[in-house]
Amino acid sequence: MTARIKRSQVATYLNTTPSSAATWSLIGDGITNLKESLNPKTSSETYITDNVATISVDSYAPTMPAIATAKVGEAVFEYIRGLRDAKAILSDCETQIINVALYETPTAGAYPATQQNCSIQVDEFSGEGGVKMNQNFTINFQGTPTQGTFNPSTKTWTATTGGE
Repeated sequence: MTARIKRSQVATYLNTTPSSAATWSLIGDGITNLKESLNPKTSSETYITDNVATISVDSYAPTMPAIATAKVGEAVFEYIRGLRDAKAILSDCETQIINVALYETPTAGAYPATQQNCSIQVDEFSGEGGVKMNQNFTINFQGTPTQGTFNPSTKTWTATTGGE
């Protein structure tokens, strides 16, 4: 029987101190939805001898929108709040994420992972009367990811192949 993968077996860590040594904070506490949207860019051509188009995948523009409950003191919330308060743009909202495959077999506590440069887009800070506040944001991937391993216990990243 083929094993299923639960969302809790794919961990995403955000570097919440990009201007100094990396601090890898788990994106999870307060997050109710996190999905990677690949956003493929395609082109379509219908050749004169065909009645059906040929579609090519030209590139991807991956994003990862997050629906987040605002939680004071939680590292990811505080980092995003800082970006929101500063109305950060360009390089001021750039950092890195690591996506970790916790469903794989670890080697010395380290799991297969990818590190990705990204920019953080703060989408909204909102809430209705009598309910929790949400701080929603989108992680915009930049360039090619780097393959490697990540140890969640020590929060240690090790690259195994090059990327951008």
